[in-house]
Amino acid sequence: MDILMIFFTLLGGITLSAQSSVHGTFSRKAGTIETTFLTMLTGLVFLTIIIIFFGKGDVLGVLSAPSWQLSAAFLGTGFLLLSVIAVPKIGVIATNVAVISGQLSISMIIDHFGWFDSLVIPLDWKRLVALLFMIIAVYFIYKGNKRSIAESYS
Repeated sequence: MDILMIFFTLLGGITLSAQSSVHGTFSRKAGTIETTFLTMLTGLVFLTIIIIFFGKGDVLGVLSAPSWQLSAAFLGTGFLLLSVIAVPKIGVIATNVAVISGQLSISMIIDHFGWFDSLVIPLDWKRLVALLFMIIAVYFIYKGNKRSIAESYS
């Protein structure tokens, strides 16, 4: 089962990169906020159909959820909007590596303090070095993208 979850996660990463690329191109024609809105609307329709036919949860459970848990919807929308803004300006890979670096940064803090009822995994130097390498990767990818863009205009 763990291998299946790893496969699903890899597939999710692939779709995320493809989505970022498509959004970047689409936003030039439709607009940033409009692209984000269309994506969220499409997701709403798609997931409504899936819930109707396959849902086994309790949609009304949202009414009894703590308000801090409902922030996930705004965080997801914010992520999508920021990605749509970033991709046309810095490229797909720079955006996605920056996203991963941001995820790793906050994940280390969440793990260290056990926020949101998660496992407590102390921050150590190995994790900090890994994060440093990710930040260095973002820098070099971004610089490489800028050079490639400048060369294409020459």
